[in-house]
Amino acid sequence: MAHVNETFGNIKASYLFTEIADRTSAFTEQNPEVELIRLGIGDTTLPLTQTVIDGMHKAVDLMSDPKTYMGYGDERGMRGLREAVASHYERIATRFPFATRFPYPDEVFVNDGAKSDTAGIQTIFSPDSVVAAQDPTYPPYVEAAVMGGKAGRSIDDRYEGIVYMPCTKENGFFPEVPSKKVDIIYLCNPNNPTGAVATHDQLKTFVDYAREHKAVIIHDAAYSGYISDKDLPRTIYQVDGANECAIEICSFSKTDGFTGVRLGWTIIPDELVVEGTEKEEVKQIWGRKQATTFNGASNIAQLAGIAALTPAGQKESQELIDYYMGNARIIRENLGKLGMEAYGGENAPFVWVKTPNDLSSWDFFDKLMQEAHVVGTPGVGFGRQGEGFVRLSAFGARKNVKEAVERIGQLKL
Repeated sequence: MAHVNETFGNIKASYLFTEIADRTSAFTEQNPEVELIRLGIGDTTLPLTQTVIDGMHKAVDLMSDPKTYMGYGDERGMRGLREAVASHYERIATRFPFATRFPYPDEVFVNDGAKSDTAGIQTIFSPDSVVAAQDPTYPPYVEAAVMGGKAGRSIDDRYEGIVYMPCTKENGFFPEVPSKKVDIIYLCNPNNPTGAVATHDQLKTFVDYAREHKAVIIHDAAYSGYISDKDLPRTIYQVDGANECAIEICSFSKTDGFTGVRLGWTIIPDELVVEGTEKEEVKQIWGRKQATTFNGASNIAQLAGIAALTPAGQKESQELIDYYMGNARIIRENLGKLGMEAYGGENAPFVWVKTPNDLSSWDFFDKLMQEAHVVGTPGVGFGRQGEGFVRLSAFGARKNVKEAVERIGQLKL
């Protein structure tokens, strides 16, 4: 007799963004005349750039000719794309300080977007691994641990097997290293949802901890392209020793508008070791896992990614980033003028807003939607420490962002 995996019974019945979509749909059905402005889910809204479009057209032309048609490829990704990603890290070294040893093409694994690997990477580590995650942070880190049997039961909305690292106003929304030994540490940097960005010294404390305890850091750098402050590292590999303990996962989604194209990469350095492994072994295990479960990203998407990483592509992508960061500035500055506490939005496309009058996250979410007709994301959905906050996304049309802050300004708070 077949049975379902019992660990799925420990996971929350509804995913955060599904719950938001359900509430929004219910409101829209009841109020069809209302035009909602959606600043909730961090989905890009600007179209693909011309260089990327040209790259995709070229890919389709290649696929349409029997002489150049491409079927299954290397599940690690096209060699040309892995070389382009490695060159991308070299360019970071010329623009930002703290440069150390950057990835080689053979350490790059192309994926179909960061989300699948941030969750899937746990499968290569022992089932009894102790997972630590920021609180608040992106939900799939913890939920993947639940599915993999690493989290235990949920007690008062917290899993007994997870080590939560509080990110609060008092610590600048970046945590201290765990006080106990853990095995897997998730760092989202820039942080989703708070928009906080770690300094070099802050990242170094985690690298030092991981090296001492033979732990591994999963560094989600999906929003790293939004870091403009040259005193802040763009990659964890700008910290000495990070190549011995850190896996970095990144994406084309938010910097290049690929949320609907699906493409990213994972870096596993040769030197990375955990307890009981030798150099290159973790990388080889991940490669073996991918060979079984992943046939590679779309050839069309990969050729688009190569185009995006050319100088022309990067120039155009920076224009997308500048546009969204302009939106973030409008949100942050205008909410500040209203006397509201707003954080982030300077090196990340999210603004972390304190709810007024001690409203709960979901109560303020409802108030924003029902009275201002603006959709945000309840902070508590990212963790207990997110209670009393909402996240507003800068991924929207400029006119909608301006209209949203005007509507919020008319709220009776």
